[in-house]
Amino acid sequence: PSHQAAWRWSCSPFQPCCPSKTFGGFDSTKDLPDDVITFARGHPAMFNPVHPIGGRPIVVRTDVDYQFSQLVVDKVEAEDGQYDVMFIGTDLGTVLKVVTIPRESWHDLEEVVLEEMTVFREPTPITAMELSTKQQQLYLGSALGVSQMPLHRCEVYGKACAECCLARDPYCAWDGTECSRYFPTAKRRTRRQDIRNGDPLSQCSDLQHHDEVDGLGRVEDRSVYGVENSSMFLECSPKSQRALIYWQLQRPNEDRKHEIKSEDRVIRTEQGLLIRTLTQADSGVYTCHAVEHGFIQPLLRLSLQVIPTQRLGELLPGHSTKHKLWYRDFLSLLDHPDLNSMEEFCERVWRKERKQRRLKTPTITTNDQSLQQQNKEGSPRSTNPQKVQHHAGTLTQNSQATPNTQSPQKGQGAQGETQVPGGGARGGPQHTAKWRRMQENKKGRNRRTHEQQRPPRSV
Repeated sequence: PSHQAAWRWSCSPFQPCCPSKTFGGFDSTKDLPDDVITFARGHPAMFNPVHPIGGRPIVVRTDVDYQFSQLVVDKVEAEDGQYDVMFIGTDLGTVLKVVTIPRESWHDLEEVVLEEMTVFREPTPITAMELSTKQQQLYLGSALGVSQMPLHRCEVYGKACAECCLARDPYCAWDGTECSRYFPTAKRRTRRQDIRNGDPLSQCSDLQHHDEVDGLGRVEDRSVYGVENSSMFLECSPKSQRALIYWQLQRPNEDRKHEIKSEDRVIRTEQGLLIRTLTQADSGVYTCHAVEHGFIQPLLRLSLQVIPTQRLGELLPGHSTKHKLWYRDFLSLLDHPDLNSMEEFCERVWRKERKQRRLKTPTITTNDQSLQQQNKEGSPRSTNPQKVQHHAGTLTQNSQATPNTQSPQKGQGAQGETQVPGGGARGGPQHTAKWRRMQENKKGRNRRTHEQQRPPRSV
């Protein structure tokens, strides 16, 4: 063919190296001739640049400590049209869920940040993102691992029709009882969704009543107390990131509500209201409102009571002079110069307890009355008969009597009656106690003088 004839083919022997990327004697584009540069400028690979819709970036984030790293887009069918929902990954491991909504036309777009979620426990750049419309899941990859997250979490938008409509999430709609996933094939009477305008008054029929607009039946009530001349923080944060918060104060015995504005003593933040110095004039009912798309929704009502400084001492329970806080012993243990560990402290406490236990033990008396009581109870001290050497003149009890011992007769003696070898019986508790004491003394001497090997203390 004619178009092939214009080519000039040349063959050359193969060299054991790859040819240069420039296919010539140039090591860099800086060495190219001027005519080559001029030709490249006049013949760009992309003749016209591709501008974004509206002539400006779709999503702009300022004053943030992260950068965008990945992007996936899902086309979602909603009640009033089709919308592009973008999932943007950052270099800190967070994901932004953003939807672009046209205002007057598709060239005038409004960006709405639906959610900003943290995927990984540690900050790490998101390097890969895959979208599965069949599974309704978003898969994310990083150097730490792989994670997944659902495309929609309708339950986080609240439990009211107004909150679900104000979210403006194409995935979600109010079905009459809760905020759930939107299905295009569902019946129309169950759909309550307004992505373009976000107007709950046109979608939620229950808000047509005046009581529901004021929200008095659904507002959470709390009672808080503050001390005069101290600081107080009233926390209130909306579920929507686009809602604005403003506060109203109704003082006691007043029907009018005053709007609270920021000043030196009162600071309004995104999380609540900070009162730096409380006064008696700050007492009253504080109402937190969320304003979004012209819709005012009360979120919280706080009843603040400021306690005067003079009454503070009366309200707090008094402490006696003997009162001691439980943690002071522990603090003294930590600061003790001699104790280096908890074991040493416990050992010292145990020694003290054992010493007190020994001091509280009653001393054993060997008077006649104690011996008589032991004799009556029949619990004499137990001795080792093998190691006690009996000599002539020792006395034995009737239970251990020798063949010369006579059994007691009726009306003669008692259980403590003893007999002298070769003699008659001597009854009476006094003689019994006397001979028992002599026997115990001799047993002690025999142990000290006649035993070659002393038994252990446990015996």
